[in-house]
Amino acid sequence: MRAMDLPYDMAEVIALNTQYVGIGAGGSVPMLARVSFIDYRGHVVYDKFPQDLVGPDAVSFSDAQAMAAHLLRGRIVVGHSLWLDLQVLGVSHPASDTRDVGLYLPFRAALKTPNQVIGLQTLVWQLMRRKIQANHHNPVENARAAMDLFRSHEADWQKTVSSGQWPCALPPTSYSRCYL
Repeated sequence: MRAMDLPYDMAEVIALNTQYVGIGAGGSVPMLARVSFIDYRGHVVYDKFPQDLVGPDAVSFSDAQAMAAHLLRGRIVVGHSLWLDLQVLGVSHPASDTRDVGLYLPFRAALKTPNQVIGLQTLVWQLMRRKIQANHHNPVENARAAMDLFRSHEADWQKTVSSGQWPCALPPTSYSRCYL
């Protein structure tokens, strides 16, 4: 299946990555620190810090949440451990419209780890021989990396989905509220 044969337009695919900090007792509650969306070609669509954490160019959490919901609506969302991003944003998304590279079974099989979520940094290094997160966690870089991993197997991924099968492991059940 070639890219032109895919049943969706590139504009319908967007990558998401968030950065969050732990608050509350022992830092156990995640709070959004940055949200980034990347289009199919790797261009930044949205990259904001919530106002509670950073100065005058930041947006309120509710504005970031509303924009995230708007950008996700009707799109296929690509990412790594998407349940964490959806949870910290307080939004849900149809599971059938997610492409989580951390759950993609062919990637797990290639690394001989069928039952565990491999970190994005390891996936990108092992499958693309590219280093990410050299100095710090960067949601833009991570969203691009997830999109690149997705695009590297997009035709096979979509062929499996189109055949009525699902090529991914399930996310943790405790995050089921993140999926419609």
